[in-house]
Amino acid sequence: MATSLLTSVAGLALIILHVCALDNFIAAVYEHAVILPNKTEIPVSQEEALLVMNKNIDILEIAIKQAAQQGAQIILTPEDALYGWKFTRKTIFPYLEDVPEPQVNWIPCQDPHRFGHTPVQVRLSCLAKNNSIYILVNIGDKKQCKSNGCPPNGYYQYNTNVVYDTKGKLVARYHKYHLYMEPQFDTPGKPELVTFNTTFGMFGIFTCFDILFHDPAITLVKDFHVDTILFPAAWMNVLPLLTAIEFHSAWAMGMGVNLLAANIHHPRLNMTGSGIYAPHAPKVYHYDMETQMGKILFSKLESHPHTSPVYPVAVNWSAYATSIKPFQVQKKTFGGFISRDVFNFTELFENAGNLTVCQKELCCHLSYRILKKEENEVYVLGAFTGLHGRRRREYWQVCTMLKCKSANLTTCGRPIETALTRFEMFSLSGTFGTKYVFPEVLLSKIHLSPEKFEVLKDGRLVNKNGSSGPILTVSLFGRWYKKDSFYHSGASRNSAITYLLISTSLMICKLL
Repeated sequence: MATSLLTSVAGLALIILHVCALDNFIAAVYEHAVILPNKTEIPVSQEEALLVMNKNIDILEIAIKQAAQQGAQIILTPEDALYGWKFTRKTIFPYLEDVPEPQVNWIPCQDPHRFGHTPVQVRLSCLAKNNSIYILVNIGDKKQCKSNGCPPNGYYQYNTNVVYDTKGKLVARYHKYHLYMEPQFDTPGKPELVTFNTTFGMFGIFTCFDILFHDPAITLVKDFHVDTILFPAAWMNVLPLLTAIEFHSAWAMGMGVNLLAANIHHPRLNMTGSGIYAPHAPKVYHYDMETQMGKILFSKLESHPHTSPVYPVAVNWSAYATSIKPFQVQKKTFGGFISRDVFNFTELFENAGNLTVCQKELCCHLSYRILKKEENEVYVLGAFTGLHGRRRREYWQVCTMLKCKSANLTTCGRPIETALTRFEMFSLSGTFGTKYVFPEVLLSKIHLSPEKFEVLKDGRLVNKNGSSGPILTVSLFGRWYKKDSFYHSGASRNSAITYLLISTSLMICKLL
């Protein structure tokens, strides 16, 4: 009886959502120049911590009001936007509040004392309610621990995203799973799969470093079929493969979803790069290493991009590369580093040609014609397959054509920000063992190339609409999750459906 009732209610809610559904929505993303607290090894008082957070919320409030005035239905703000990132477990504690589960049906703005001292949550709820807009903000959550093996202070501490709807109701809470140099926070027992439904699509949430792993990122898209991902970050740009706008736009294309990405703005630490990305191309993006100011972005997105006539075709990433014989490599392959990974490289000696470079099971094929080769600029084709970096936990497969820092081949793979060489044609492909491949094209001075390249269904990354801009790198960035040193699969389809029925927050339209 209970199961039947649950199914009926869920079905009715989904029908109402379908009837009320919007085909498009306006999204806003705010890149925030965070006001940092004074450095201290001694914890400040709760009042001092709240003063810092309110200074940052004052700035976010301006962006939230501007977004609402521009007709945005949702606004995303960055990770660490309320207080920054340099903390110990003790010094972060005054900044934390107890964030309940969304199932408690709580509007902090209307019931501020229900869960104790929660001034930050109350203010955020009121901002959403008073401006009739969904907002996502990254805050710190504390949970009292009563079992064996608790942290010394008796609390678990989590890097947390909260979402409030247009009524100010808490509709989503997500604890970051893949921490990156964050000793102040704990890792949840397992990756959380958090979604919420609106009349303009289903949303999933994860944070910063999470995007490089299978769970929760891939499971949300493949098993939960979300339309849009909300992705707050404090992302340090790393050339040539992992600048924020480069990889985040590629991830949206590779996964076939909308992605809202809000980064912290802190150029001294190479933090900048936010965007609103659709499955077929970036809609709007921002990269600024010159100023110290924040930036708000707006764009209209399709609520259900997979139903769009411009939705990308399904791609077999290795189809073309495995169907041809390797191109003849004219000169000797040499080794070089990108970060800590040893790539096999071969130089593009001629103005046009076909090249193959291999490493273990991965062979990368490149066909190209250079429009005009600058005399002092050297390009190489590179291949890497293996466990990445110092940690050697994540299995990468990468095919890349990139500009070397200088004519000295030992500089190939080092960061470089400018180029002059344009390509009349390029076609890059690889014999990937994974179906999770993300296509990157990065131009001189860290610009994207919207609508100027595409991925064919046989796995070739090619330019279109004429010659390219000056190229820094053209890459196919693959993640072979099953070869990660710690891999475990995400939720099964059945458990995903169960989770959706139980935990998805449904917004019901008003009848006018």
